[in-house]
Amino acid sequence: MSDQQNVEAAWRRLTSWLKVNAPVSYASLLPGAPEAAVESADATLREHLGFPLPAELAALWRICGGVEHQELEDDEEGEVGSGAFLSGGVIISPVDALRSRLPERTGPDWWGGAPVVPWLTRDEAGPESGHWVGDIGVGRWSLDSLIDVGQEAAYPSIAAYLDAVYRTLTDGPADAMGPGVPGVVWGCLIWDWHEAPLLDEALPHWIPIH
Repeated sequence: MSDQQNVEAAWRRLTSWLKVNAPVSYASLLPGAPEAAVESADATLREHLGFPLPAELAALWRICGGVEHQELEDDEEGEVGSGAFLSGGVIISPVDALRSRLPERTGPDWWGGAPVVPWLTRDEAGPESGHWVGDIGVGRWSLDSLIDVGQEAAYPSIAAYLDAVYRTLTDGPADAMGPGVPGVVWGCLIWDWHEAPLLDEALPHWIPIH
């Protein structure tokens, strides 16, 4: 299958699970980004960094251009982001992805020219860490440590990452993707840490999947 077909198939499996088991997270999905936004991201990367937009990321953005957290009446502390249903956080929009990858388009490249683009983050206010995607697959990035970015992948592709999330949800084990484990709270799929929970007031309502 093509990159687009692989991403579409993996996305369909995952979102079908969300629709049934975490409907508020499913409701957080935005429509695909406008084709003009995808083409603009590709053109900007080519102009400033000399490499194209990874085909898999273009395929994902055409399906889902990001998320919009839903208002949760029970979440008085604002702890639960309904769109953070992936273990790596939320899908970054094309605009935010380029803002993180090219923070200063006229200055030196903080990423050392690595042919990768960020696509997931937990730092929504101003992405400073998360997951990147490039020709070699999907790996982790942090603005505090960009020296080795793009050199080692944790997953061979976005489709493989999405399938790993799906397998963790359906087959387990719960910690298959790291110390964060999946659970559902108020209709949202949220990944938390047993030993050092990120949730506070919402934790008693969070039900681990495994």
